[in-house]
Amino acid sequence: MQKILLIALGGALGSVLRYLTSLFVSHYFSGKFPLATFIINFLGCFLIGIFLHYTFRVDEKLKYLLVIGFCGGFTTFSTFANENLQLLQSGNYFLALVYMLLSVILGVVAVWLGMIFF
Repeated sequence: MQKILLIALGGALGSVLRYLTSLFVSHYFSGKFPLATFIINFLGCFLIGIFLHYTFRVDEKLKYLLVIGFCGGFTTFSTFANENLQLLQSGNYFLALVYMLLSVILGVVAVWLGMIFF
């Protein structure tokens, strides 16, 4: 039961931060490229790298709070998939391809960076 509560708390915090980050980015950038989701996914990948690196050293319970809960609530892969579908359906094939490639490649790099730098 404790694991479930940690995941729920982390997920709630991650979801709220995702919403606030999306508002902030959208306030300063408007365009066809879904920059808010891109930034959120990149940050989420970076944070999961940091959290994975530290949680196993400090306390495994933090894995439930930070990795599963917070990062699960913060990252937006389902939104990413939907935005790509919308880009494809609107004929923005090049932009969809760039978004997919950058998100996946930089996401993997961000996890790695999070693990080696923190």
